[in-house]
Amino acid sequence: MTSTPLLIVGAGGFARETLELVAAINDRAPAWRVVGVLDDDEDLAGRRLHGVAIIGPAAAAHDHPEALVTACVASPRNPRGRLALTDRLALAPERYATLVHPAATVARSATLGRGCVVHATAVLTADIAVGDHVAVMPAVVLTHDDRVGDGVTLGAGARVAGGVTIGDGAYIGSGALLREDVTIGAGALIGMGAVVTRSVPDGETWAGVPARRLRSADRVAALR
Repeated sequence: MTSTPLLIVGAGGFARETLELVAAINDRAPAWRVVGVLDDDEDLAGRRLHGVAIIGPAAAAHDHPEALVTACVASPRNPRGRLALTDRLALAPERYATLVHPAATVARSATLGRGCVVHATAVLTADIAVGDHVAVMPAVVLTHDDRVGDGVTLGAGARVAGGVTIGDGAYIGSGALLREDVTIGAGALIGMGAVVTRSVPDGETWAGVPARRLRSADRVAALR
């Protein structure tokens, strides 16, 4: 079997986790050959990440047209950061690889967009639509009829009840619980362990049990 060349964009924790995910896939069959890691931090150039060289900035993806790409940046301080990165790269959609850990469960009726990363023990149950460049961390559960927008991050152990809509670039913290049929607005941030029982507007930060607004969208924008 011929392996497909792959570039990982980002050199932080998410990238290291994804390199381990790729190794788990390759343990079953040699599907991917990681040709390098890309990161805009010039101080990282030439270093190695889990044995893979950091070979240039994100824009160097254009220098390797034969390789597929996965954007592996995520931060609650910048929920829309991964979408901003992919917008800046402006690569053709078919350049992006979707990576699913062998220990994840993705129903046949679920759909995954381009550039998604689905980590071990995540479960997608039935009739779920996941957009492009979504990070699904370990032990996340998405249930029937959930709709997840582009660039969403779902932290480890988040549980999403049925019929939930999550807007583009939202960040769902680790261990958060989302009640059925709520809507999480684009760019919203849900804190770790929050219990969300009602819909959250675009760009707002909510946390607590039950979750309440901590910052409005205007306040979040002013802090950036």
